[in-house]
Formats: sequence, C-alpha cells, structure tokens
Amino acid sequence: MRNLITLLILPLVMTTLACSESLTFTAGEIDIINRNDSIKIMKLYIVDNASDTTVLREIAPDLNKADISSEHFIKLKERMLATVQDSTNPGVGLAAPQVGVSKRLIVVQRLDKRGEPYKFYINPRIEFYSSECELGPEGCLSVPGMSGEVMRSKKIVVSYTDEKSFKTRRDTVEGYTAVIFQHEIDHLEGILYTDRISAN
Repeated sequence: MRNLITLLILPLVMTTLACSESLTFTAGEIDIINRNDSIKIMKLYIVDNASDTTVLREIAPDLNKADISSEHFIKLKERMLATVQDSTNPGVGLAAPQVGVSKRLIVVQRLDKRGEPYKFYINPRIEFYSSECELGPEGCLSVPGMSGEVMRSKKIVVSYTDEKSFKTRRDTVEGYTAVIFQHEIDHLEGILYTDRISAN
C-alpha cells in the first residue's frame, strides 16, 4: 500500500517542484516595466548618468520559464519594441539593460530577412565568431552623440531560448545583422561599443 501511495504522490511532487520556479524580475525592474504605462516608449539609460552607467555595466542574468511566461515579460517586449522604433530616436537593436532591466533579452532588426522585421532573442549567447572580421562604424542609443569604428566578426552563430518551447535554438548570422547581434549581446555582458573602438 505504501508503495502505491508513493507511486501516486511522486509525480505530483515532481510537477509541483518543476512549476515552483519563481520570477527573477526585481521589484525595481517590475516598476520600470509598468511605469508610465500610457507611454509605451521607455527611458533610455545613458552613459552620461552615473546610476544608469552602473546598470549598463552589469552582467545581465538569464530569464527563466516563470519570467518568460509572465505578463511583465510581454509588457517589457512591447515597450522595448516601441522604444527601438521611436521615430524621434530610432535604432536597429536594443538590449534590456538599456531600459533599466538587467536581463538577457535583446531585440534586433533582422536586416537580412524579408521585410527587415524586429525579433526578440531570449538569453542569447554567441557560440561562434568567424576569424574573418571587418572594421565598421557603430553608434548606440545609450551613448548619444558619438560614433566609432569597431572590429567585428563577419559571421556568428547565436544560441537563444525559444519563447514557446524553452528549448535552445541556434541561428547563423552574417553581415551587418551579425554586427547588431554582437553589439547588443555585448550590452548583456556590461560591454559598450566604446570599449571596442579601434585605435587605428
């Protein structure tokens, strides 16, 4: 009888443990995501502000299943998209730390795809950098009024978490879109493009 009870209860316990993952968004991040809800465009964190720079220099932690399944995540994506597409200050990419949310989430304009859509990438990491590199101009929404020449790999392989299945996916990216990925993923490591400006 005891073995039967164990067999019936054990799957329930395992399911409960699997579903007990809690949100990793901080109270401050939730406040930022929901602040001024009537205005979709978020405040950009810039290097001219010391407290903003502290956030920009942090290494962003991963988002977990609870985070990705939350209303906060949905709203963060909506507001990041509105921010990067702001007609008064448009960009081709944006990382969550640039709006004060230190999490591994980026949005990239896929200039290499038909229609050049903006796509989100959860927990992105670059698994491969081509040895063939190219020097090119870069700027950043978080470093206003500046630009510089940065050496970047011409081809990369990016891994990321699929939003629906939570499985790891991979994408091979080339050209200027690969530059955007490298720039935005640098933000998740606390690196600004100005750290990489060529001395030449």
